[in-house]
Formats: sequence, structure tokens, C-alpha cells
Amino acid sequence: MISFVIPVYRSAGSLPELVRRITQQFGTDTDGIEIIFVEDCGGDNSWQIIELLASKDQRIRGLRLTRNYGQHNALLCGIRAAQGEVIVTLDDDLQHPPEEIPKLLAKLAEGHDVVYGPPEHEPHGLARGLASQLFKLALRGTLGAKNAQQVSALRVFKTRLRNAFTNYLDPTVNIDVLLTWGTTRFSAVKVRHDVRTLGESGYTTRKLVHHAMNMMTGFSVRPLQLASMIGFIFSILGLAILVYVLTLWAIRGSEVPGFVFLASIIAIFSGAQLLALGIIGEYLARMHMRAQERPPYIVCEELNVSRT
Repeated sequence: MISFVIPVYRSAGSLPELVRRITQQFGTDTDGIEIIFVEDCGGDNSWQIIELLASKDQRIRGLRLTRNYGQHNALLCGIRAAQGEVIVTLDDDLQHPPEEIPKLLAKLAEGHDVVYGPPEHEPHGLARGLASQLFKLALRGTLGAKNAQQVSALRVFKTRLRNAFTNYLDPTVNIDVLLTWGTTRFSAVKVRHDVRTLGESGYTTRKLVHHAMNMMTGFSVRPLQLASMIGFIFSILGLAILVYVLTLWAIRGSEVPGFVFLASIIAIFSGAQLLALGIIGEYLARMHMRAQERPPYIVCEELNVSRT
């Protein structure tokens, strides 16, 4: 069985058409598929639409979160509820055509554990594209340069991979990083991505940048390594300046003049120290948040979800 996990955020208008296209593409076998909608409290009538769809088709399951937790938190919720051997994640806005999913399933059958469906042509603008590249840069430390470049919200993977993060408990979630805990066999197939025609995306440029920063400090030690490198470089710079000052003193027998020179050096070193302290502070904040053991999501309503 294939489990379709779809986080829902202000997409009431597109859900009936999405269900129609999924069921049309993957047949009418009752035991062949399940569609899991995770409503992330977008504030519209998406949950009422999900209730209506679930009442007509038992393959459609619904999970409603108590508040807006974010796309990846909603995905984690749906992934844990999935009962199929293979999980497909896709957006709720029809940008990911269900007709393209068989290409990913065919690639998965070749022996891969995770297959992404990056777009043939990026549909986003300049600002959104730059933010997306920043996010992928943040992923490189964990996924590697090649895999990070292929990451997409349209993914197909084997359900058993979730065993690697069964006990994960943290409000900061990234599904792509969690999947690396269970496998290294990633692949990708470029597919058609359609332009969104209904509603507006909840992933703004600001949110993408914020998510990238969370990625850098939540799942990687690269920023700490960067802070150490900056400290080392400026220590060498400081030593070079000291040698320069002592050399001039030995040659001329006088101190190096110039208030501007002194002020600029102090400013540079102070900035480097504050940067390092800021990075360390981010990690301390992550430790504080994790120590609170806040859940990544809380479900308040369920539809057609049986306990396993």
C-alpha cells in the first residue's frame, strides 16, 4: 500500500481536485492507497473539506493539529500515522502533479530508499529562489552537496526509514535530515511542477530564511566550526598586527600613530567576538528548547485513523 502524506495549510479549494487526481492515477483498489491530510491550522475551512472527503472515502484520513506547527512538523505527524510500505509526500496546492509520481516510484524500485522529485524548471522568483538556495546550502552539511541540491517537497521513501527517528522529540523538525538517519541511498528524478493557481504559498522568503537558520543550528555543528575558524583567523591577524607594531617600534623607536587604525582594529575584533558569541547563544537556545521537551506537534482531531 502507498501512503500519501499531505500537509494542509489554507488550501481548501485544491483538496477535492487533488484527491480526484490521486485516485484517478492510482486506481480504485480500496487497499492500494491511503491519503493522509494533516491540517496545520491555516484558519480557513480546510478541515471541513477534509471531513467531507473522508466521509465519502475511507481511504482518506485526517489529522488536525492544535495550532500551526509548520510543514515539516505536520509531515512528521502524517508519516508516523502512515500504514503503507511506501510513503509519498507532496504539497496541497497541486504544484506537484500526481501523474508524475509513478516516475519516482519506478526509481525507488531500482534499489533506492529515498527519491526526490525536483522541478525541471524552478517556478519561483529571484528572492524566493535565493532563499531556497540558502536553505539547500544549510542542508549540505548533513545531506551532502549533491543530495541537498536535489531536495524537494515531493518525495517518495520506504516507510521503514521512520524507525530511525521513532523517538524524535524536538520542536525543530526537518524530514530530509531525519531521513539521513536511516539511509544514505538517495536519488532524484526531475519532474514537472505546475504553477499554483489557488491561494498563496505559506512559505514566504522570510520563513525560508528562518527555516535555513534553524537547520544550521538545529542539525549541524558547522556554525560552531565557522566561529572557531573566524576566531583563529582573527587571532592570526592580531598576531600579525602585533608583529607590525613591534617592528615599527624597533625601527623607529616610536609607537604607531593613528586613532582610526586603532578604532578599526577594535571594531573588527569586537565584531568577530560578538559573532562567535551569537552562534554559541543559538546553540544554547537549542539546548534550552530541547530540555523543555516540547512536542513537535499535538493532534486534536482524527478522521478514519486506526491505531496500530
